[in-house]
Amino acid sequence: MGDWFNEQSGEPFIAFETSHIIALMVYFVGLILLLLTFKKIKSNTVSYNILRWLLFSILVLSEISYQTYTITNGIWSLQEHIPLHLCGIASITGAIALVTHNKTLINLTFLIGFIPAFAALVTPELPYDFPHFRFWKFFVHHAAISWVSIFLILTSSVKITFKSTMQAYGLLLIYAAIIGFFVNPALGSNYLYLSATPTASTPLDLLGDGIWYYVNLCLLGILVFLGQFGVTKVFSRSK
Repeated sequence: MGDWFNEQSGEPFIAFETSHIIALMVYFVGLILLLLTFKKIKSNTVSYNILRWLLFSILVLSEISYQTYTITNGIWSLQEHIPLHLCGIASITGAIALVTHNKTLINLTFLIGFIPAFAALVTPELPYDFPHFRFWKFFVHHAAISWVSIFLILTSSVKITFKSTMQAYGLLLIYAAIIGFFVNPALGSNYLYLSATPTASTPLDLLGDGIWYYVNLCLLGILVFLGQFGVTKVFSRSK
């Protein structure tokens, strides 16, 4: 395989350089097109299924290719490469929801996937720049997670209610407790960034230290969920 698939080869990624800006522009163009055309997509079975299965394929192939990459390069570990981060879970629930149209999974995918994936795109924790595999996988996968999250809401009859928002937040707290109290200590991992903030500079750096980090993280989570709930009210009128 070429250097683009080699863990030891590649230019270091620098945030907001040309490649990053272009990747963000592609993401926003895709998002805007989805917002402008979702009614036509929803009313056309062929277009809907083509986009639905395309997004499903991107989610699945992104995860499979990443696992293959880590194994091939001999770097796979329980500590870092299980898809237990929020975007990893959103990718799994999103893929299942695309197939099953399960309302609970559509609701959950939107709330845990849309903003977290977008935030990851803006502040990537990424070692290599374009054209390395890690660059392609990161931006394609996270853009797809965010697109899928809103695609599921816009093209389905699911409505995000205050009750469903709070239920999803409750599930997130339970999941975070399992990861924070059991999984991370057992594996020595940092899933959900509950053990430490990301190596990249992100808004999580502003949440403080110790107990305040967890308190502020919970508050940030509820604000993000409520904010997304508010946004869906605007688009529900268009649907």
